[in-house]
Amino acid sequence: MEKSIFKSLNYLGFVLFCFVVWNPFVMADGHGKKEPVSYHKQIVPILKRSCQGCHHPGDPNADLIVTSYAELKRGGMAGEAIIPGKPDESLLIELISGDPPAMPQNQDPLTAEEIDLFKRWILEGAKDDTPEEADETDAEYPSYTVPPVVSAMAYSPDGSIFAVSGVNEVLLYDSKSFELKARLVGKARRIQSIVYADGGKIVGIAGGSPAQFGEVQLWDTATNKLIKAIRSTYDTIYGLSFSPDASRVAFGSSDKTVRVISIADEKELVKFDNHGDWVFGTAFSTDGSHFVSCSRDTALKLVEVDTGSFVDDVNSSNKGYGEINAIARHPNTDQVLSVGEDRIPRLYRMFRQTRRDVGNTDFNLIRAYEAQSGSIESVAFSADGTKFAVGNAAGEARIYNVADGKRLVSMQGDTVGVFALAFHPDGTQLATGGFDGKIRIFDANSGKQLNIFMSVPIETTASEDVTLTVTGMT
Repeated sequence: MEKSIFKSLNYLGFVLFCFVVWNPFVMADGHGKKEPVSYHKQIVPILKRSCQGCHHPGDPNADLIVTSYAELKRGGMAGEAIIPGKPDESLLIELISGDPPAMPQNQDPLTAEEIDLFKRWILEGAKDDTPEEADETDAEYPSYTVPPVVSAMAYSPDGSIFAVSGVNEVLLYDSKSFELKARLVGKARRIQSIVYADGGKIVGIAGGSPAQFGEVQLWDTATNKLIKAIRSTYDTIYGLSFSPDASRVAFGSSDKTVRVISIADEKELVKFDNHGDWVFGTAFSTDGSHFVSCSRDTALKLVEVDTGSFVDDVNSSNKGYGEINAIARHPNTDQVLSVGEDRIPRLYRMFRQTRRDVGNTDFNLIRAYEAQSGSIESVAFSADGTKFAVGNAAGEARIYNVADGKRLVSMQGDTVGVFALAFHPDGTQLATGGFDGKIRIFDANSGKQLNIFMSVPIETTASEDVTLTVTGMT
């Protein structure tokens, strides 16, 4: 019996030995058991998360751009980033696997598994397997069990579409029926600005993913397809504005800078760094030659676009007005409405008419309006420029005459705080959104609430599934 068992074990061992030696698909390092590494499915997500914040067309650190396969293969100032078939000679591997690694900057290093993916991909020939039909919008729609805070909204210029921020997306509603028409899903987790431009042909979306990247997305409103996504800075960006000819965009950032980007070639034209704190808003002059920016440092600054030169402090920031949360430019003139911590909306002329004096008098101030019931978080002009609306941290929204400052209506725009609002282009309605994630539509003349609905579709069954999953785990 023992001899029989011994013979059987010997035979089994011989068979296994032959299988390992002669089967060409079994390798000592185990790689033969794995599928080839996919650039599109496995490499690109890592590049987007950890590398594109520093290496994008708007700010190509060391002249290295990783937002496309062609640019990645081209390399940068230090030479070729990838040499197909030779991971040990590829600069990219050296940069991500050094001790400490040179990339990514200001983030956690790539894991050993992620570095191994890059090595295997290069060893296998560094092939680009991106499908021809691949689109930046290829993504599943986000699902929600609770509504997110509404941080941005806008009506299309013709008033037919109402756009509102979600998480990783902007949702488009029919402005009459408020039926959900489309969802613009991107990579930026937080959406801070929604702006229509070029007569409504383009909608610009700005935001980002905290501590990873800031992003401006440009969408074709006729097809709801992404035209391009422009990465910039290492964090969320704010206060998107378009030049009058829609050839440039400006925005602020938590890195205390204002940047102006050329849309056609994605080149950074201006990097203005004279603010002392986060920059929350930008506004071009009517001719596009200058912009005004606002910041938590309490300053409104005027900058020449072509040179990037600082021109003037629009306000007198030493007056103790507090942090500025947002600005809006008058639709027809070079005036900006500034709102923030001290609860008082202030209308300024962008260009100085009276020279500064020793006391730094606020000569550019046209009018200071009524104090609000809380810190002002949002501001918007009506399309004709005769009215403006503000939303505050007490959940209230108010509409005023621009000319005489008369309060026209007051509305409860949110249960906690109104962080976004927008006039319908015909001026008859005002939309508000904020902390509770609900959209409220008001009659702009009477203040009567006309409609209220959730900013996003709520998946009621999702919460039940989560509960069941948690219960099953316990």
